[in-house]
Order: sequence, then structure tokens, then C-alpha cells
Amino acid sequence: MTIEVSPATSFADVATMVGPKRPGATVCWCLSYRIPSRENLALRGTDRGDRVKELVRQKPPPGVLAYDADGEVVGWAAVHPRADTSFAGNRKIPHVDDLEVWSVWCIRVRPGHRGTGISHHLLRGAVEFARQNGAPAIEGYPVDNGGEKVDLTMAYVGTRALFEKAGFTIAADTASVLNGFPRVLMRLDLR
Repeated sequence: MTIEVSPATSFADVATMVGPKRPGATVCWCLSYRIPSRENLALRGTDRGDRVKELVRQKPPPGVLAYDADGEVVGWAAVHPRADTSFAGNRKIPHVDDLEVWSVWCIRVRPGHRGTGISHHLLRGAVEFARQNGAPAIEGYPVDNGGEKVDLTMAYVGTRALFEKAGFTIAADTASVLNGFPRVLMRLDLR
């Protein structure tokens, strides 16, 4: 399967991956960790999509998108400098050091395309995107599920095994738990 991963500069494709089926619905839009909590809670309905449209226009954009051989968008990964995310002040996920790392916090594959390895392409693409934008290292905060099934609605953070296959290693434990599984801070040095 041919998968191409590129910066998320198409609002329409980002909307396909993280937007609601009903335009006015209040859903995550992958903003929960990207913008300050107060702003995230205040944005309702179409205002959330409008905020994502602003982020897509910025340099660097808010993540990467995966496309199949036909050019159809099939995946999304949110990746950005940690300083621009709520992870900068998160009390449950520690800072290992003062390095200006990037974070990858959401990996999403479209229904009908899951189980085909697209998440691996997305994570590699997120790493390359961070590297191209000067990141000295990249972190993720996946669940350490020990091979047990993770509820699909909570699988967006990825698993320890996914990150290990991409070369990440555990840098710290966290106080965060998702779907009953502890989350670990995994890091990949890009220097």
C-alpha cells in the first residue's frame, strides 16, 4: 500500500479527519491539547472549525495528513512544538528537561482503513515533519497497554508498541491514565 504523509495544509482534509459529521456539532477537532483549556471549553459549534482553519493557515500547520494512492485522505496526526500545547503546563505528564521538544498526541485513521499500518506511516511522517521544522526531539504520550485492546475512542494517543516500532524509548512515567492504562512519555532524539 502506498501512503504519502504531508503537512496538514488542507482544511477540508483536516475536517474530514477530525471534524463532525454535522457542521454545528461541538466535537474535539483535535483542539483539546493544542489550545489553552479555557479557549477550548469556550469554543462551541462552528467556532471550533473556524479555529482549526486558522491553525491550518499557520506555519507550521497543526499536524500531518496521510493520503492513499488515489489521493484520498486516510489519516491524521497532531504534531507541534510542546510549548504551543497544553502539555507545556500539564501536571500529569512531566517535562524530562528543558529541550524545545515537539509533541505528537493524536493519531487517527479513517474507518475502512484501520488495521493497514497507516498509523505507522503517520507517526513516521510526524517525526519527519518535526525534524524538518528543526525539532531537536519529539515526544509522544501513548498508553502502555501490554498488548491488550484499547477502546477505539481512546486509541488516538497510540500505544507504547507503536512508538517503540518508530524508534521512541520511554523517557518517563506519567501520572496520566487513559482507558484504564497508564500513559508513558516516549521520546525520540532528532539531533
